[in-house]
Amino acid sequence: MSVNPMAYEAQFFGFTPQTCMLRVYIAFQDYLFEMMLVVESVILKKLDGFPDCKISPFQIRKSTEKFLLFMKEHFDKLFSKMEEVLLQLVLNIPKNVLLPEDKVHEQYPYSKEQFQALQDEVCQLQKQCRAEVSAGQALRAELEEQKAVRAELEKILQWFDGLENICREHGTSNFKESFAFLTQNSKKLQDVLKDVEEKSKKIKKHDQLL
Repeated sequence: MSVNPMAYEAQFFGFTPQTCMLRVYIAFQDYLFEMMLVVESVILKKLDGFPDCKISPFQIRKSTEKFLLFMKEHFDKLFSKMEEVLLQLVLNIPKNVLLPEDKVHEQYPYSKEQFQALQDEVCQLQKQCRAEVSAGQALRAELEEQKAVRAELEKILQWFDGLENICREHGTSNFKESFAFLTQNSKKLQDVLKDVEEKSKKIKKHDQLL
């Protein structure tokens, strides 16, 4: 059998030419074996009509096997020549022939260097995509943390607002002055809350772009 892979022929036929030749060889061989069995059975039946014949079935089987070996040797030689002819002239695609599905390579030819450059570019884009996904996951995690911080800040602001209302109701200006520092901090917390909200909006826009 030929050792040439004949990959382009396999693309066209849907099977390798070597596989085709192997199946043909097996089919011929099976037919040869069956034919010899039929010949042997016919000889045995003919001998039944001659009771005085001293040829035993065992001798006939030995002769059949020798003849089969002789036929197989000659068949292998003939098949080897037939295989060579079929693989070269029938199951072979000439070098100048391009299959229809490969016409795009003729229209847009690429050298090995160009193809390698494209593969490198694809790998780089895949890395960038994975990096963007990781960055998006990190931003979403940060957004969740900021939501939790925002909730805590809102609780603190409500607490300060409650203290200020109590001071107004009781007219304790000194108490109010004592909490002047806390009020200033409350304003600072409000500024921080606004900053968190702005960052949250930016992260949401980034997720929408991804």
